[in-house]
Formats: sequence, C-alpha cells, structure tokens
Amino acid sequence: MSEDRRRGEETGDGGPGAVYQPFVIMEDLIDKLKLLNYEDDFCREYNFKPFNRHYFAIPTNPGEQFFAFTSLTAWLLNIAGRVFDHPQEYDDPNATISSILDEIRQFSYSVDFPPAKLKTGCGEQCLYVLDRAADEALKFKKFTWTRPSYPEEEVDEDNIIDDESELNLQKVEEDMLEEQLEEEFEDEEHLLDLHGLGGLSKTGGKSMDGGDGSRPEEIMESSTDAAEWKLEVERVLPQLKVTIRTDNKDWRVHVEQMHQHKEGIETSLIETKTYLDKLHDEITRTLEKIGSREKYINNQLEHLLNEFRANQDQLAETKEKYKQGSGGVTDRTRSLAEVSEELDKIKQEMEERGSHMTDGAPLVNIKKALQKLKTEMQNMDIRSGVVEHVILQTRLTGKANALENDDDEDFGY
Repeated sequence: MSEDRRRGEETGDGGPGAVYQPFVIMEDLIDKLKLLNYEDDFCREYNFKPFNRHYFAIPTNPGEQFFAFTSLTAWLLNIAGRVFDHPQEYDDPNATISSILDEIRQFSYSVDFPPAKLKTGCGEQCLYVLDRAADEALKFKKFTWTRPSYPEEEVDEDNIIDDESELNLQKVEEDMLEEQLEEEFEDEEHLLDLHGLGGLSKTGGKSMDGGDGSRPEEIMESSTDAAEWKLEVERVLPQLKVTIRTDNKDWRVHVEQMHQHKEGIETSLIETKTYLDKLHDEITRTLEKIGSREKYINNQLEHLLNEFRANQDQLAETKEKYKQGSGGVTDRTRSLAEVSEELDKIKQEMEERGSHMTDGAPLVNIKKALQKLKTEMQNMDIRSGVVEHVILQTRLTGKANALENDDDEDFGY
C-alpha cells in the first residue's frame, strides 16, 4: 500500500473500496499503538480510555477527538525522539496543528492538505498524521517483525480410531472377489476331485506321518442336504452384506461426476451451438443490412450534411457577433442606468429647493411661536402678581401678630 493511498485520497479515483480505507488504517494504527504499550504509558498517564478500532475514522465528538488527537500525536512524537510539549485542552488549535505538521515534515513526509482538516480530530488526514508518527516511534524503538513461531501440535492418541468397519472401495472390491471365488468353490464342492484322488493313489499307500495310507474305494458324496444349505445361506446372507459409505474425497466419485458433467455439457453444447449459430447468422445478416443502409443514407444525405456543417459555421459566427454586440449593449445599458440615476437625484434636489423657496409654512410657524410666547408671558405676569400679593399679605399678617404680642406683654398678661 503506497503512502498516498494510505493518506486517504479522493474516493473518486480510489474505487469503491477507498471509502473503507480509513477503517483499515485505523485498525493498523491500533495494532501499532498496542505494540508501543499505549494503554499503560499513555492512557493511564493522561486519563484517556483505550480507543476503539473506529475512534479516529468517524466523527463523534469533535472537541474530545481533537484533544485526543493532539495528545496522542505529542506522545508519539516524544517517543520518536522529538521534544514536543503536551498540549492543553484550551490551547490555540491553529498553533498546535502548525507545530504538529512541522514535526511531520521534518520526518520527510509530504503534507498536501490544508491544516483546517485536522480541526475535526478525525478523518483521513488525522489518521495519516497519527500513522506516520506511530511508524517513526516504532523505528526509533528499533522494532522489527520476527518470523512467527508455530506451536507443535501433539497428536491425541484417543482420537485415532482404527475402525475396521469403514472400508475403502479397493478393500471392498478385493473382499467381494474373494467371496465370489469362495462361492464358486462351494458350488463345485459336491463334484469328485479326481485329481486329488490320483494324488492319493500315487502316495504308495502311506501317509505323511508314516502310517498306512487308505485308498477310497467308492465315490465321495456330501451328506449335507441341499435344501438345508440354501436355508442356511438365506439366513446368513443379510449378515454378509457390506454397506459401503460414500466418501466425497474418493477420486472415483469425482471421476463419475466429471463424466456425468461432461456428458451433460456435451448434450447441452450440441443444442446450444445450433441456437448460437442461428443467432450468429442472424446478427451477421442484420449488421450487413445496417451497414448497407448506413452507406446508402450517407450517400443520399451527403449534400445535406455539407449544408448543415456550413450552417453550423455561420451560426457560430453569428453567435460570436451577437456576443460582442450584446457585450457593448450591456455596457451602454449600464452607463444609461447610471446617468438616469444621477438625473433623478438632481431633479429631486431641485424640487426640494423650489419647495423651500415658495413655501410659507416657516413664517406661519414663526407667528404661531410668537403668539404662544406672548400668551405664556401674560400667564407668567399674572402668576408673579399673585405671588407678590400673597407675600405682602403674609408680611402684614406677621406684623399684626407681633403688635398684639407686644400689647399683651405691656398689660402683664
């Protein structure tokens, strides 16, 4: 997988599987973080929960994801040998993102996406930055993949079952052949073995152990009843039947199936080939007819096509002239609108000035104001006279009271 594809290019050029590429990168990132023991060194130290396998691939909580992204990136950069301060939750996101991208560029990785893409805290760009930082952390720790060691599986002797009842086809065929030979031998058992008797006569009347040999003087006959023998055979026959279990792994079954399929294909091919040949002939004839009709139509309509092309050229020229003329008309229309607007403003100003010059409303308003002032002055004069009278009366009342008090003191009251 190339770095550009892992970085998450546009899905239009990556095929239908590019939509799920972030999930694949996220799962690889989780494996790398587990190799770096992030659950103990990062999650416990910075109070983070272990990330699920789709945490940075789909948006859930932008603020939380952005803080987790910046914190994890800073931790990976510190492991990779860089000195990077751990970001705080209320730091400036633009400054934090620019610092992270500068560190990624120092690792000789290209960053061809806008920094604003990292503010969401998830997506292809964030996964690209985290994946690159994790790779550099593993390189700095000199992590290498070793060959897997497969455990040796011990064979359980209890599972080994030596079942003689399950016979393969070859053994069954041998047994059936032996049974057939035995039956033939039993059917001929009642016949006289002349060759055996001849051998006995040639032994010279002595047995193998030195005893006296006996020579049969009459034909040997079986003492077993044929009817009882047949009944015994019929009784034992069901027990002598062998049930053969069909084994799908046996090559004979596959060969028979192959022959059956081959015969079916051949029979179907014969029927289908006739229909296909007919269809091929019809299609060939139809194509020939279509080709001849096309040639005939092209020959008949050639002059019309030439006229149509000439008319198209004239139409293109006319459209070009129309565009040029419409452009000039548009400019002139715009300038006419501007001049008309200025003229309307001037007319409005002239009307306002004329109305002010001939209007007597200001004089009427001045007269009304003077009359109102005179009325108010009269009211003020009346109020001031009333106040003066009240004050004078109060003074006189005070003097009269004072004189009465002095007379009372003189008479000794």
